[in-house]
Amino acid sequence: MDVLYTAEALSTGAGRNGRVTTPDGRLALDMAVPKDMGGSGEGSNPEQLFAAGYAACFHSALQGVARAQKVAIADSSVGARVHIGPNGDGGYGLAVELEVVIPELPHDQAQALADAAHQVCPYSNATRGNIDVTVTVTDD
Repeated sequence: MDVLYTAEALSTGAGRNGRVTTPDGRLALDMAVPKDMGGSGEGSNPEQLFAAGYAACFHSALQGVARAQKVAIADSSVGARVHIGPNGDGGYGLAVELEVVIPELPHDQAQALADAAHQVCPYSNATRGNIDVTVTVTDD
């Protein structure tokens, strides 16, 4: 692979109850275990960061696919829900739900764009075959 960009982050402290930063200072977050998992919930968590990254990356892939097909999707959005739970083997696993909204397109056309974006998105390509990812197109 020809590398176009490399992101770096550093976790310090106690992992899920520590701090994450990037060398450029653009990201500096206190981390905390979510209340649902027995923590304080008074900080960000890895699942939120993964959801934010996946939503932004998938939305960019969606826009790129639409541009290539000469389709305008100015009011589109992508939401991501990242679920964590026991994997049955003593560890934990993730599952992702992506919700795509393209209000100006008929549902079938929006679904076709979302399906094409799912083939292009680096997060989709990295997770394919490793975790369940559901892509749903909704009208709102």
